[in-house]
Amino acid sequence: MNKHDKDKQSTPTTNSEPSQKLLDTKVSRRDMLRLTGATGLGLLLGGGAMGSLLSRGGITAKAPVAPVQADSSIPFYANHQAGILTPAQNFLYFAAFDLTTTKLSDVKKLLQEWTTAAAALTTGRLVGNTNDSPNLPPSDTGEADGLTPSRCTLTFGVGPSFFDERFGLAGQRPSSLADLPPFVGDNLDPAWCGGDLCVQACADDLQVAFHAIRNLARIARGTAVLRWTQEGFQRTGEADPKNGTPRNLLGFKDGTGNPDVTDEAEMNKVVWQGSGDGPAWMNGGTYMAVRRVRFRIEVWDRSSLSDQEATFGRHRQSGAPIGARDEFDKLDLKAADASGKPLIPADSHSALAHGDGTVKMLRRSYSYSGGLNAKTGQLDAGLLFISFQRDLVKQFVTIQQRLSRNDRLNEYMVHIGSAVFACFPGVREGGFIGDTLLG
Repeated sequence: MNKHDKDKQSTPTTNSEPSQKLLDTKVSRRDMLRLTGATGLGLLLGGGAMGSLLSRGGITAKAPVAPVQADSSIPFYANHQAGILTPAQNFLYFAAFDLTTTKLSDVKKLLQEWTTAAAALTTGRLVGNTNDSPNLPPSDTGEADGLTPSRCTLTFGVGPSFFDERFGLAGQRPSSLADLPPFVGDNLDPAWCGGDLCVQACADDLQVAFHAIRNLARIARGTAVLRWTQEGFQRTGEADPKNGTPRNLLGFKDGTGNPDVTDEAEMNKVVWQGSGDGPAWMNGGTYMAVRRVRFRIEVWDRSSLSDQEATFGRHRQSGAPIGARDEFDKLDLKAADASGKPLIPADSHSALAHGDGTVKMLRRSYSYSGGLNAKTGQLDAGLLFISFQRDLVKQFVTIQQRLSRNDRLNEYMVHIGSAVFACFPGVREGGFIGDTLLG
């Protein structure tokens, strides 16, 4: 999967320098990852190509290494789960699981073991005693050994199918937690839909996020299996030191209209379930909608800039509403030109997503790239849309129905995956994930 890190190279050697000097240069593993852009250019070139760069004299000294944060961990134990209001990290590894057991006791044990592992993984520690016996597989897969926590967060949820007849929990299912209704234009592939459980792993290093899901999947063996997974990315902090709003793969800023996550009253209104909203076990939790949206990139790339901006209702460069100057200027849907024509088309994505401004949700989406579509030969790339809301029906479904019917952007995208999950309240020390339901 592509990263947006910029490759860093030292001044190349001259042709008169002996090649042995280059081979004698000591380059650490971390330096090599930086020089190859970690999972970006390094994977595109492959190991052979990297060797070719070395043999041509492309590296003569250590690349500059950014200072490592002394403590890049985010607390796992809290009133609310991390990874929801947390400022979005650089990378995502999302996983949906299917339970293979019919015993509630097995599910409870799994969530208890996941809690212990998550508390370690989010602080940069490995799972278990990795070197306890040379005759047994290590308890941790080891690829994150020596890496910082990289602001890793793990967010857990349960899908509607968790509340079927297997575990006797049908009466505990929140009323709004149900598979989403069909929307106009959907072309859903079951391979990208559903799941009994989900884990959203986010981190500033993809290897850290992958390591977390890999080890949680190992722990789940015999109780749950992976149903589908998706890697995601956005621009890194290194590539954008100003920490501006990320751009999606269509080149437009994504998430400008999000509510203020630092406003506790607003978050209680938009994101967190309160008492009286539903079953008590979800108080302090939230509902997640996940949609895998493939962009028709090749069609989009042949569209004029004016058409693209009219589709979004915003200027591409600044992110400002059409007719405004600043990204965060008010979205004035009544603004018109001298002839009285609205500056922002009523069927633009921004106009329809905004509506009358009374229905909001918190977006926390990531771009994805899955290579080529074998059937069409076109890029399989787009957006793993993720939103959090207090009520799936009143918020997500209301907005998505409006978008699916009239959004200009529908010409350039198709929804191919869909899932919803109830994300538990936070875990207190001494407790475990989901203990308000299963404890």
